[in-house]
Amino acid sequence: MREIHAITELRDALAKERAAGQSVGFVPTMGALHDGHLALIAKAREDCDLVVVSIFVNPAQFDRRTDLASYPRDPEGDSRIADDNGVDLLFCPSVEEMYPDHYYTYVFVEDLSAVLCGSVRPGHFRGVTTVVAKLLNIARPDIAYFGEKDYQQLVIVKRMVADLNMDADIVGVPTVRDADGLAISSRNTLLNATEREDATVIPRALFMARDMAGRRGVAASRIMERVRMAIGEEPRVRIEYLNVVDPQTLRDVRQVDDKALVAVAAYVGEVRLIDNIMVGPGA
Repeated sequence: MREIHAITELRDALAKERAAGQSVGFVPTMGALHDGHLALIAKAREDCDLVVVSIFVNPAQFDRRTDLASYPRDPEGDSRIADDNGVDLLFCPSVEEMYPDHYYTYVFVEDLSAVLCGSVRPGHFRGVTTVVAKLLNIARPDIAYFGEKDYQQLVIVKRMVADLNMDADIVGVPTVRDADGLAISSRNTLLNATEREDATVIPRALFMARDMAGRRGVAASRIMERVRMAIGEEPRVRIEYLNVVDPQTLRDVRQVDDKALVAVAAYVGEVRLIDNIMVGPGA
């Protein structure tokens, strides 16, 4: 595996691979690699000749400096994990490399960025779409892979790529969960043992929602009421938002007549977690 820190070096390396007819799969991450990331890497390895992973903790998408400062970082461990899992090129740019002096340009996807996480984290998705646009322009992959745990991000990135006529295909990979159901996330490492156990109420409530909405016509309000009650049984878990939405528009639905997404953000102690599940007939 080759580790690269400069944009020009990555572009030169990939130009040679493309000239040799190699297809490029790209996995953008913020590091602290875990099994969820490894599922993305495995899919890229399956689909493409060359696998590129980026590690960049993007300051533009954090609305709280304390959140940015506390975000898990393990560059040596990430490098070892990437190498062990068949990554060909590991791109680890500095903040100065991605956002040099006099940087003024940002990308924003309207409407889709205003709901769910966007409603409580102003500017978050402007940072996400800006850095993803930059990374896609730098790496120019054939396919880029994103986890469905960050479902809103996946939908927004797909919209951005379509609207800006980018060449990359965007592929979503199903959420990876631990044995207790908790969606694997870099933030899970910030939970203490008690909080980690408390957090499992979130997937249990979502699985219950999936069971409720297995038939057509279930009211979204009924689903949300039951999910709130289930999560409310654990007083140390505080819901930030809970919505039942259309999977494409991310707008609230009144009842589940087809596939719908139940999306939740909650604080466990001081750690913010997000999760979602697809429900409804055929989900």
